[in-house]
Amino acid sequence: MLMIAIAILAIFSVSFSAEAAIKIPAVYVALGDSLAAGQTPDSKIDAGYADLIAQELSRNQPVAFYTKQLAFPGFTTGDVLERVKSEQAQQALASANIITLSAGANDLLRLVQSNPESGALAFQQIQVDFALNEARINMEAILAELEKRAPNADVYVMGYYFAYPHVRESQKEGTAKQLDRLNEILKRSAKKAGATFVSVDKGFGKNATDKVPNPGDVHPNFKGYQVMANAFFSHYQKGWKVEKLELPNPNPLTFDEVMNNQEQQQDTADGISARPSTHWTKDYLALREALLYV
Repeated sequence: MLMIAIAILAIFSVSFSAEAAIKIPAVYVALGDSLAAGQTPDSKIDAGYADLIAQELSRNQPVAFYTKQLAFPGFTTGDVLERVKSEQAQQALASANIITLSAGANDLLRLVQSNPESGALAFQQIQVDFALNEARINMEAILAELEKRAPNADVYVMGYYFAYPHVRESQKEGTAKQLDRLNEILKRSAKKAGATFVSVDKGFGKNATDKVPNPGDVHPNFKGYQVMANAFFSHYQKGWKVEKLELPNPNPLTFDEVMNNQEQQQDTADGISARPSTHWTKDYLALREALLYV
């Protein structure tokens, strides 16, 4: 299927060259952590911002191919860098003309100790400083790799929102400042590499309990992912927007269900299919089957 996507891309790239900002047809690859994967506030996998972007793209233009199978919950920038360099990723990246990238939050937030019952946050500044510097180094390396491995792609680096809206007001400032530092690192790295930084923090603010509803979890619901998808479209094509009525019905899967789906796909694969999901190694969690739009 991927070869079909590449052929369609070659045909349309001439016909629509006058509209440089819009990739016709879109070959969209979502990279990164649990936000790119679509993790829910109750630790399941469902439609996330990448799925909403793919859906909205398909409503407005031809979309040849979409996958978020390079995204994995818990990935740090180091993990994303390793995945981008992997042999299994090369076909999808080489054909991509749109890439969204979420990486950096796990480098930072794994160092933040959150107590939902007391509404308290704590972290060690020295550890955070080290983690943010490591995230900067890895992000620059990721973007450099994408420049080589995805030469036809416009890369959009997704920013992060304040992930602890339920904590006490007196506890928010310190952690929010560290997230601001992370966003500034991502913004500078994107600018240096010629990529686009997509800011999402203003769409959430520091009190977005309606978008991050679980006090014990940092992941957004559909409403939060809608904000992130629309932040992307503010750069890709102003006027395109994921409306509330366009949000899909919830269809969350547990990690066990996702893994079982992957095993079934592997059992039925003919070994020739061009879908990236067919060829991942066993440690890879296939979050969604790659979709071919025709």
